[in-house]
Amino acid sequence: MRWHKRLLAAGAVVAMALTATACAGGQVRGSQSPAASGAPTDATFVYVPNLEVVTEWDPASSYSNEIIAMHNIYETLTRYNPQTKKAEPLLATSWTSSDEGKKWTFTLRQGVTFHTGKPLDAKAAKAAIERTKKIGDGAAYIWDAVDKIEAKDDFTLEFKLKYPVPLDLVASSGYAAFIYDTTAVDGDSDDLKKWFNEGNDAGTGPYTVESWRKGEEVELTLKAYDQYWGGWDGPHYKKVSYRVTPEITTAWQLLQRGEVSFVPRLNPQLFAQAGSAENVQTSQTPSFQNLLLLFNTASGPLKDVRLRKAIQKAIDYDGLLAALQGSGVAASGFVPEGLLGHVPGRTPKQDLAGAEALLKEAGYGPGGKQLELELTYAQGDNDQQVLVTLLSSTLDKLNVKLSAKALQWNTQWDQGKAKDPEKRQDIFVMYWWPDYADAYSWFFNVFRSTPDDQISFNLSYLKDKKVDEAIDGLPELMATDPAAAEKAAAELQAKIIDEHAAVAVPYVVNYQRAYAKSVQGYVDNPAYPNVVFVYDLKPAA
Repeated sequence: MRWHKRLLAAGAVVAMALTATACAGGQVRGSQSPAASGAPTDATFVYVPNLEVVTEWDPASSYSNEIIAMHNIYETLTRYNPQTKKAEPLLATSWTSSDEGKKWTFTLRQGVTFHTGKPLDAKAAKAAIERTKKIGDGAAYIWDAVDKIEAKDDFTLEFKLKYPVPLDLVASSGYAAFIYDTTAVDGDSDDLKKWFNEGNDAGTGPYTVESWRKGEEVELTLKAYDQYWGGWDGPHYKKVSYRVTPEITTAWQLLQRGEVSFVPRLNPQLFAQAGSAENVQTSQTPSFQNLLLLFNTASGPLKDVRLRKAIQKAIDYDGLLAALQGSGVAASGFVPEGLLGHVPGRTPKQDLAGAEALLKEAGYGPGGKQLELELTYAQGDNDQQVLVTLLSSTLDKLNVKLSAKALQWNTQWDQGKAKDPEKRQDIFVMYWWPDYADAYSWFFNVFRSTPDDQISFNLSYLKDKKVDEAIDGLPELMATDPAAAEKAAAELQAKIIDEHAAVAVPYVVNYQRAYAKSVQGYVDNPAYPNVVFVYDLKPAA
């Protein structure tokens, strides 16, 4: 949604972008020892999201909840490893960069086939990336630096760039970096898109689509792709089921009864119970995901910047963190800690006197007119509900009536993108995370305007030419001059948060997972939010 929708030290970015590098391909995944006696051979991994899974099936355009399934169906050239903070081999076994980071050469893994049965080679990988670039949807901007792609031979892919970027990281992106068979159907790209959106797939990943029933509880089921290059020796889950369960208490009951395998989020009380449950295990991992309150800068009462600043000040940031009981940590700007562009010392604090003064200046607040605002947020998200409850109570004391609507993501997003400004909300609540391990995603996707005013995720509707120009200069700075990039990111956040008051950032998510004791080998990867790489797990007896 991005549900409800990059961890490098500055020096690491430069090293990867400017230094010739090579990463050797390692052991083929799946070469584990034979299954232990009694381990299931046909086990199903049941994932319980709170919202519908699929909004877009085309791997070129996918940019939403379906990430949790897509990374089990499709693969990228590389995958980000949060332990090493580097990209590691996946469909590419090695790579080098030269010409000061403007030429990259990837060696592809041999023996890989698409789910269509056709072999993966350099021409096929080139075609997939070029189609994604041409369509230009979702996160396709990640390839903007690419000037030319050449298939030097069957398994060598060469990229020539217009300006330096860490292409091994770009190639590990959670979106728009998928390699897929562009010849899966006869016809043009539109025919292929239609075929994808009927629930078909053309990836190289360990699983392929078995069934997709939009709107049903068990929305999506995947099955093992028998010819997967990693092999199926040893214990593996042979099926993956996505069972949509909006109510968190229901998800918890299903987990306790052993009917599901993985719940991505519980509320603090249930998570505490899960920690001592006999048949459940838990994990906590810092994330790159934060919560954004995007204020409507273009229409409605919040077009007045004084009112936007008043709402920023009214939020009870500390009270919210206390209520979340560990599932969120304080934010400082909108770039999370650990990413180039993070600015310490920007943690917001509630200022009710300041909020009241700004409301009064604009003719609202206690003793003045009542300000009426509409807020939309994700249905079934307990943490967002806590935010709404606290904010409604606070604003009520300031003579501000908050009408909060809990909506399914597609409904919320459609309203936010409405062509008629009068139909849009005043405050749009959503999570955001990077497309790859870099901060550019927040700036480009959420706050850059478009020439045709097309609305995607820039749901504050901010339009500032100087902000746009500064955002456009970030990628090259991040690759070549970290100090200048840090300065530019800090200045941009000051302009967007302080001057325009386009956003408030209450917290960064701390992932708290609950899953069955029978699930072995689970590791959270914050570069792929809420994704479980099911092939890497082992089902216990």
